[in-house]
Amino acid sequence: MSTKRKAYNLLLPIVVYAAAGLTVLLLAGIIGYVLVKGLPNVSISLLTSVPSVIRNVKGILPYILNTLYVVILSVAIVLPLGVGAAVYLNEYAKSHKLIALIEYTTETLAGIPSILYGLVGMLVFNQKLNLGGCLISGSLTLVIMVLPTIIRTTQESLKTVPQSYREGALGLGATKWHIVRTLVLPCSLDGIVSGCILAVGRIVGESAALLFTAGTGKVLASSIAKAYTSSGATLSVALYMTVSEDGDFAVGYAIAAVLMVLVLCLNGLAKLARKKLKRDM
Repeated sequence: MSTKRKAYNLLLPIVVYAAAGLTVLLLAGIIGYVLVKGLPNVSISLLTSVPSVIRNVKGILPYILNTLYVVILSVAIVLPLGVGAAVYLNEYAKSHKLIALIEYTTETLAGIPSILYGLVGMLVFNQKLNLGGCLISGSLTLVIMVLPTIIRTTQESLKTVPQSYREGALGLGATKWHIVRTLVLPCSLDGIVSGCILAVGRIVGESAALLFTAGTGKVLASSIAKAYTSSGATLSVALYMTVSEDGDFAVGYAIAAVLMVLVLCLNGLAKLARKKLKRDM
């Protein structure tokens, strides 16, 4: 083996480990900084109170609930749509031109700035469909925004299932849908969950699109149905308003810490759901 080849084999692992270590350090640094700055400002009263300028009360309970409402509705709509579209493209579609066109479209949609989604959502859902500024409009806008992510990640995961698995199942007399349901989807479950985690992260952290569609309401709704049909700010929107408009960095850091903990909890729940689904399948 030449000296150049030996140096290459020695240097490459060092570069790879250094890149991995830098990534971990950046993630730990961001999470640690937000938690250190924000957790001291988090209190029970902050988490359970409704903000009021008149009573000089600082609270983020409506923002937490609105964030959960938006995540639940958006994921409930986008996950079946995205996974179904990916299954169709990978397992049923025969036209290569159609597949290439849809893949190009989804990749293009994934790169569009979120503020443009907010503008389109406001024009379509708020005005044309007369939904007004509410959580439903915001959730539907987020569905369109994260749908390409779900489709592409699921499709790439489906492609990792060996074709020999499908051919063997067909040889045993299994139907196409039975193969997809009992073989293809369980084998690609990790990729589907990863796409769901990415989608949830973008939904929770989105603010520009929701400013146009969901509004900035601070009132605690009397019921879930009322919340979905009313204007409401999520945690990310509340963080923007608190820091940029009110200049209250203490509450801003507290909201950021709560937002970080919420994302970590949602990711953990997604991983637990993946393990349970694997056992059931």
